[in-house]
Amino acid sequence: MVMKIKNLLPLVALSACALSSTATAANWSNTALHINNGSHKNPFTEQKSNTTVYSIEHASGHDYGDNFFFIDYSTDSNDDGFQDQDFYFEGYSTLSLSAVMDEKVASGALVDVGLTMGINAAGDAKVVKYLPGVKLSWDVPGFNFFSTLISAYIDDSEGVAKGGAPIETNSWMFDVAFDYPFMIGSQKFNVKGHAEYIAERKDEFGNDVRAWFLAQPIIVWDMGHALEMKENTLLLGMEWQYWHNKFGTDVSESVPQIHLEWTF
Repeated sequence: MVMKIKNLLPLVALSACALSSTATAANWSNTALHINNGSHKNPFTEQKSNTTVYSIEHASGHDYGDNFFFIDYSTDSNDDGFQDQDFYFEGYSTLSLSAVMDEKVASGALVDVGLTMGINAAGDAKVVKYLPGVKLSWDVPGFNFFSTLISAYIDDSEGVAKGGAPIETNSWMFDVAFDYPFMIGSQKFNVKGHAEYIAERKDEFGNDVRAWFLAQPIIVWDMGHALEMKENTLLLGMEWQYWHNKFGTDVSESVPQIHLEWTF
């Protein structure tokens, strides 16, 4: 496990540094610790385990666009007492065409068009994916933000020969991300998250990797506001993960997870 972490960390560090290179000139920035806990199924063995995921999530905006990345550290415990740990990283950097051209390139409900470069990397599976694409930012009444991303899904993984998951043919992805605040009485809540669709592809042995749909909506209560702390600092709620054809298999799952979030 130590070697696997070492293999991934240089990539994570390099990507995180690149995505946050404009941090000193950021117009806004948000970094948070997320903790999720729920019962997840391994789609290859169909064994369930109690999984806790610790995530560092960062988002920031600058004069020419925005950056977003997160790093997950997950721990699994199954009925046999076996424990496993893994890292997972996603990062996206978007260049605003309106900012670069110094001219609004969108109209109506479409606020902006951006060029995005993304990277996904998994530790144990030795998976690396590149996601160049186009991000559309929308003005949807009541939402803090609402965006759609369509991108390529380009595989640069190490493959079975090097102890990883099978290399896959290239594909494409469509993703929706959102944040909707609301109040019940004096209490503040948010519904946020994302949903993605990744199209079918094949692995290095010619097997079909099914198209998958993954949705991760989260509803949170602003516990910090209720305790007269700074707003949007301490959030408590529930994340629901629905994954149809998990990892491209024919296994699907629906998992509620306790969600705790601390912004610092």
